Amino acid sequence: MARDGAIYTCQACGAVHTKWSGQCSACTAWNTLVEEVQASRPPGALAPTRTKARPGLAFETLDVETPAPPRIVTGMEEFDRVCGGGVVPGSALLIAGDPGVGKSTLLLQAAAAASLNGASVAYVSGEEAVEQVRARAQRMGLAHAPVKLAAETSLREIAEGLKREHFDLVVIDSIQTLWSDQLEAGPGSVAQVRAAAGELVRLAKKRRTAVVLVGHVTKDGQIAGPRVVEHMVDAVLSFEGERGYPFRILRAAKNRFGATDEIGVFEMGDSGLREVKNPSALFLNEGGERSAGAAVFAGIEGSRPVLVEFQALVAPSAYGTPRRAVVGWDTGRLAMVLAVLEARCGVGLGDRDVYLNVAGGLRVTEPAADLAAAAALVSSALDQPLPQDCVVFGEISLSGDVRAVGRTDSRLKEAAKLGFTSALAPTSSKEGGSTPGAIPTAGVARLADAVRRIGDGDWK
Repeated sequence: MARDGAIYTCQACGAVHTKWSGQCSACTAWNTLVEEVQASRPPGALAPTRTKARPGLAFETLDVETPAPPRIVTGMEEFDRVCGGGVVPGSALLIAGDPGVGKSTLLLQAAAAASLNGASVAYVSGEEAVEQVRARAQRMGLAHAPVKLAAETSLREIAEGLKREHFDLVVIDSIQTLWSDQLEAGPGSVAQVRAAAGELVRLAKKRRTAVVLVGHVTKDGQIAGPRVVEHMVDAVLSFEGERGYPFRILRAAKNRFGATDEIGVFEMGDSGLREVKNPSALFLNEGGERSAGAAVFAGIEGSRPVLVEFQALVAPSAYGTPRRAVVGWDTGRLAMVLAVLEARCGVGLGDRDVYLNVAGGLRVTEPAADLAAAAALVSSALDQPLPQDCVVFGEISLSGDVRAVGRTDSRLKEAAKLGFTSALAPTSSKEGGSTPGAIPTAGVARLADAVRRIGDGDWK
């Protein structure tokens, strides 16, 4: 191929340089610049899109009624919930997750469910042969679904195939395996991923086909490839799951047609993923008395309330430097809660090992979990278990105050539905007890009040 010109692209951040250097000047990463040559367009390659000249820019007003976009309902309620009620025709979705978490399994089930609901669906695999995809479908009991399968990595071949036949939904597994013959860079490089994503998004908009792209993640958990891909697509979904746990969380980080931070909960089994209709019951300890160091947090994930158990262990330190281990919560917030407990409540844990775990593999990011984490820590330190029928929620400030959180009524109603009869929450949340379906709360204004209640066993 003729060399039209060479550029050097950083594989970490996508910055373009005119000459090679050992360090990227944009992200300061070392040895990430790779030469990319823009080749002349060979015969039959994708030609650039030409647009007709327009007389000028036309402006419109905001007060025009716009109908809600139609949806392709797959039939998987948890998947449709995260997408905002279904997949919008002409939209592009990017789903990323760790290797082996079940991305291909999830999308094969969603594609099969959508095809059984009457949608025309194509599944294009760049990582597996058609026989491998077919064998997985048979193992999952989806062999009868009318899904069109193909195994291809050439962007030009995929684009031509999608132009010959119209599909309502197309799954591309994965975007890192595609390559364009207009570029000499290898598959998975920044230039190839950017070109493939741009071409597929243009096809989706032009032909009103919903395109779902599978993306890889780096060792840091970030989506591999240039960040411009996340800007091009309409929704970015992450499929999460802790190793050793069967539970999987589908979370929306960006969604132009629905709410962000919405989650769908699945359980991985021998025959694929099973939807979990009641996540709260899944993440709670079944039966028995609650041991010291356990507190049930009434949280909000997206639009749904979720109850999850915080487990804490405070033990004497065997070394000079105490350990701090956290699973499922932010390490920085744990350090803040420990500092407030010592400075404002007189609970000194600086010379003791502290372990905190969110049961079930769920990762909690809500500030309302501060009080639940503190209650679990104090319960373990005092060896005083919390009541079996009590939930905890509230945000802790550096002054030791317990601040109110949003959607109190939804938290209390979810707790009441699962058999809880009391709550340890901010003082302003006591008014939620008068709401039908909610439960009464033991209001606390300061963290010291919560520590006293836990130590004395006073919950009235």
